[in-house]
Amino acid sequence: MSAAEEVVTEGHAVEAVPKRAMTLGTGTSLVVLAVLLLVPLVVKNFVIFQMTMLLIYGLAVLALNILTGGSGQFSLGQSAFYAIGAYTSAILMEQYNVNYALTLPVAGIICFAAGFLFGQPALRLSGVYLALATFALATAMPQLLKLGYFEKWTGGVQGLVVTKPDAPFGLSMSQDMWLYYFTLLITIAIYLFSVNLLRSRSGRAFMAIRDNEIAASAMGVDVALYKTLAFGVSAGITGVAGGLGAIAVQFVAPDSYTITLAISLFLGMVVGGVGWLPGSFIGSAFIIFVPNIAESVSKGLSGAVFGVLLFLVIFLIPHGARQVAILCQQLAARLRR
Repeated sequence: MSAAEEVVTEGHAVEAVPKRAMTLGTGTSLVVLAVLLLVPLVVKNFVIFQMTMLLIYGLAVLALNILTGGSGQFSLGQSAFYAIGAYTSAILMEQYNVNYALTLPVAGIICFAAGFLFGQPALRLSGVYLALATFALATAMPQLLKLGYFEKWTGGVQGLVVTKPDAPFGLSMSQDMWLYYFTLLITIAIYLFSVNLLRSRSGRAFMAIRDNEIAASAMGVDVALYKTLAFGVSAGITGVAGGLGAIAVQFVAPDSYTITLAISLFLGMVVGGVGWLPGSFIGSAFIIFVPNIAESVSKGLSGAVFGVLLFLVIFLIPHGARQVAILCQQLAARLRR
């Protein structure tokens, strides 16, 4: 099986081989990649921008999936790391004239360190208590960014305007198209890194902690190290996504990174399927496009329409897009017989 090796019987989902359950098959991956490469050639710049944001939010949801789906730790604080990454790139670009591409690894490293350090005190917490601690982090971050002490770097409540880069080497493509392909390249690299991470010894340690922390410790897994490492890796990827988001939107401001963003990323993970990495991008598409659909149905009641659509998704497919992939896979197998 390629999408998710899982058997659905009598309404219950039963996990199978974790190493392959996180990914798409080779053939499906190549088809998706071909679509992502070709679609920008035939659509308008605004659609290209939306696809770029889909990839960026997809990276942030994927990072959360590594933390929650991989190691079993709940977080509602991803918006804080996204903000740190965004401000890192914006400050380096606009105040220190650093090349936009070079700001992304710096953002990733800073966020990795921040996530690793936050993971240390968070070791004492689990479940809803850990979620509340990360919720506090997400709530505090916009206020910290507004402090006068940081204003000379962050711009305070005014924020910072970021210059969108031109295509290099004299390539005849728009800024939006170049940024899309640049983002796609980074997305592929991080996706492959994430897949290999979860298939590695560290990934198996993450999943052992997720399934049974006591048993993992008894088998010799350094629970404290791997839990903080999961936090660091997740925060690092989120920081890169935040840097890309700042470049794509061309603006950073504290109120852009509130708890609403953190909840949206968590929602994207649930809709895409917890623990299924390709679902991160399906969940990203949901949080980007479904609110627009809800607004087109009723501008005055867009929130209510979005709530109804979300309820229907959760009610019909409680395991998210991963469940749909499994059912399609089973149907295809029956048709081949």
